[in-house]
Amino acid sequence: MRQKYVVGNWKLNGSLPGNEALLQAVLAGVSPKPGCHLAVCVPAPYLAQVRGLLEGTPVAWGGQDVSRFEKGAYTGDVSGAMLREFGATYSIVGHSERRTVFGDTDAVVAEKYAAARKAGLVPIFCVGESLAEREQGVTETVLARQLDAVLEKSGPAALDGGIVAYEPVWAIGTGRTATAAQAQQAHAYLRGRVATKDAAVAARLPILYGGSVKGANAAELFAMPDVDGGLIGGASLVAEDFLAIWRAAVAAA
Repeated sequence: MRQKYVVGNWKLNGSLPGNEALLQAVLAGVSPKPGCHLAVCVPAPYLAQVRGLLEGTPVAWGGQDVSRFEKGAYTGDVSGAMLREFGATYSIVGHSERRTVFGDTDAVVAEKYAAARKAGLVPIFCVGESLAEREQGVTETVLARQLDAVLEKSGPAALDGGIVAYEPVWAIGTGRTATAAQAQQAHAYLRGRVATKDAAVAARLPILYGGSVKGANAAELFAMPDVDGGLIGGASLVAEDFLAIWRAAVAAA
């Protein structure tokens, strides 16, 4: 059976006192379960604080992006090695906000995925279509293009030990959520496409859903056979909501 994951993406949010209060509340409510993983991906300036609060606990941590470069004259970038020095396990790669706001192309995302793997991080590789693309009926075409960029750059073996996150852009921060059936359809397509390259890797690959996941809809989403947990945005900033989603993942495991 595949592992379950609930990963919080704090995005551009946080403060030193607020982070501590949030994580202390999360830690107080976490009941660990083998095969289930809980983590938060935080802004880079908070990595040291988060490491101090979470080291030795059931909650892991990671970055929200990673440079495609190892070092050099790349002002503002944070390398995979730097994230690892702060104990990070994960890094989000190719989030739709990086693609649409900051211009990360499929090729750049593929380079970042490879850099994360080389640094020993678990990449959380995001794919997803816009509302216009869904309405045009090209969801699978978009997912194939995004996925294939990583497959062509690094090969299917590079997905073994990584995570894919399906995040329909139209459901991120909008309050709209893909139905469980829509999520399952997209996840099954992604797993099937990886299976054409390596069936064993596809069978093990965790595929998370992201897009306005809440405690109220998490159980239905996580009950789908190809949904292995969630990449959680706004709800990860509220301990009670984040824990409700965690409990849904544990129940589905």
